[in-house]
Amino acid sequence: MAYKEIRTMLRRNLREYAMYIALVAIMIIFSIFTNGNFISSRNIANLLNQTGYIAVLAVGMTLIIVIRHIDLSVGFLAGFLGAVAAVLMTQIHLNAWLTILLVLVLGAAAGFVTGAPVALLGIPAFVSSLAGWLIYRGALMLTTAATGTIIVPNEDFNALGNGYIPELFPLDNVLPGLHKTTVFIGLLAILFMVVSQIMDRKRKQQYHFEVLSLPLFILQQIVLSLVIAYITWILAGYNGLSWTFVIMMVVVFVYDFLARKTVLGRHIFAVGGNPEAAELSGINVKKITLFVFASMGLLSALAGILFTARLKSATPQAGTLFELDAIAACYIGGVSAAGGIGSITGSLVGALVYMSLMNGMNLMGTDISLQYIIRGLVLVGAVIFDVTSRKRKV
Repeated sequence: MAYKEIRTMLRRNLREYAMYIALVAIMIIFSIFTNGNFISSRNIANLLNQTGYIAVLAVGMTLIIVIRHIDLSVGFLAGFLGAVAAVLMTQIHLNAWLTILLVLVLGAAAGFVTGAPVALLGIPAFVSSLAGWLIYRGALMLTTAATGTIIVPNEDFNALGNGYIPELFPLDNVLPGLHKTTVFIGLLAILFMVVSQIMDRKRKQQYHFEVLSLPLFILQQIVLSLVIAYITWILAGYNGLSWTFVIMMVVVFVYDFLARKTVLGRHIFAVGGNPEAAELSGINVKKITLFVFASMGLLSALAGILFTARLKSATPQAGTLFELDAIAACYIGGVSAAGGIGSITGSLVGALVYMSLMNGMNLMGTDISLQYIIRGLVLVGAVIFDVTSRKRKV
């Protein structure tokens, strides 16, 4: 009975579970071929830091694709705003936190400008964002033309890309060798996840929605809890949670809540499902479009900050191909190329799958030309899977 229920659940939620299966498969394969180096504490920590800025971009790109648009400008916008942050701190000597706030505001404004021709004039987003791609590429080159690479010496700023949360429980006799604060946060995450899942199940039962049987639901919570505990144990064995990881998870949590639990989120998906019907139902499609593009600009600025802080510098090449990596992460994570379907957590997993693939190939010493070919094949496979799964449902 349980086997039949699991098989039915997998068949009905194939789009959702496929990326988790892919992530597990990638981890197993690369762990074997790198003699365990792939799952070492140091590499997992580095992988999560590398994923941070792409995941942040993928979160914003998810909403863009959901409403049936695309934004090609986000890569060089991130690179340009990272360079702006470096200039503000090194040449104008602004405080790091004031710089971050100003850059985030500039990012939201830039996203609004990209979205305005799309929302108000009906210009295709491809054209509007391609213009932004060219403009921000040129702006980045102008910003770094005088000095080339701009070194950022501000330790507070650089900690966002390289620092770790402090140890709040410095007890040498308790869990020696582990970062206790990270362990505590991991336990809180497990508790929060289990409680929220139980509450969600009760709500579905109240409205007579289909739910997993109790034994299978308990098994699901045990498996998810073990996964979180394992990741926590790996990170606690190194330096603990990085600030990049914390920022990434805060962004995912906020946007996931916005997408699933708010009226604004429902309107965004309604616009993606059928813009004409959404307009007739009273939803202001133009305002939704402007909001989504402004949000994308804000997250581009945040990604630029994280990348600049990680490198401790701004370079003329910063942001190259970031937009394509973010788009690939979204499609791998289950966002539909036709719009109207996608999830924030799915795009996060998609970013982890995509960056794990790159990280593993780098550890194996795979030629860069072959890496591009494999990444292209994975992206094509994800889109083909999306199209065929939608046809199967129809």
